[in-house]
Amino acid sequence: MKNLLELAVDSHGGLDRWNGFTKLRAEVSIAGAIWQVKQQPGLLIDKVFEVRTHKQQLTVSPFPTPDERSVFVPERIVFETLDSVVVETRDNPEASFIGQKFQDPWDKFHVAFFASEALWTYLTLPFLYTYPGFECEEIEPWHENGEDWRRLKVTFPDHIVSHSKTQITHFGPDGLMRRHDYTVDILGGATGANYTTNYRDFQGIKMPSTRRIYAYDDAMLKVPEPLLVSLDFGNLTFS
Repeated sequence: MKNLLELAVDSHGGLDRWNGFTKLRAEVSIAGAIWQVKQQPGLLIDKVFEVRTHKQQLTVSPFPTPDERSVFVPERIVFETLDSVVVETRDNPEASFIGQKFQDPWDKFHVAFFASEALWTYLTLPFLYTYPGFECEEIEPWHENGEDWRRLKVTFPDHIVSHSKTQITHFGPDGLMRRHDYTVDILGGATGANYTTNYRDFQGIKMPSTRRIYAYDDAMLKVPEPLLVSLDFGNLTFS
């Protein structure tokens, strides 16, 4: 049986193809119940995420106003004008979530940090798992939607900011992602089952164009209501 990570990477376009790019521009609208809970509905509709594919850096524009963008690196969030004049910054943004309860509202820095660390992970999978410091282990398969899904348990290195240190990605018989499980540290360990659907080919890289994220219960079964986060992607452009 083929190594699961190798199968996944090959099925998504191959490592040589992926390593030929350093940037990704993604058109996306993000909605779902979490934004009502956090009192920020509609803030991430019709945005452009620009990702450094081999370095944890990401910009969101226009955000939070029509003439600004956010710039994310793990240790800092910067809001700047579209011509790169700094407006506001927050150092160590992850620390601002300490002590928050699930129902507590977020400010624009919270939204920028959460969306940026999440999308950087999502938009680099499964190639991200080949990067230095990631530890991968195939675990027992999972049956869902009439398929047997092979599962990869991944431990993230300390220098990468993501939802949680350990995450599990499910792959279908075709090697493409079906589901991505994690807990969200900055949401008090809330569970997330991230379903990847409607794959499209972008410059030789296969990427899901829709994602739907739900909670999961103690048996790892999807909790169908509410839909926590929805992501709908338009064009993705690599360079």
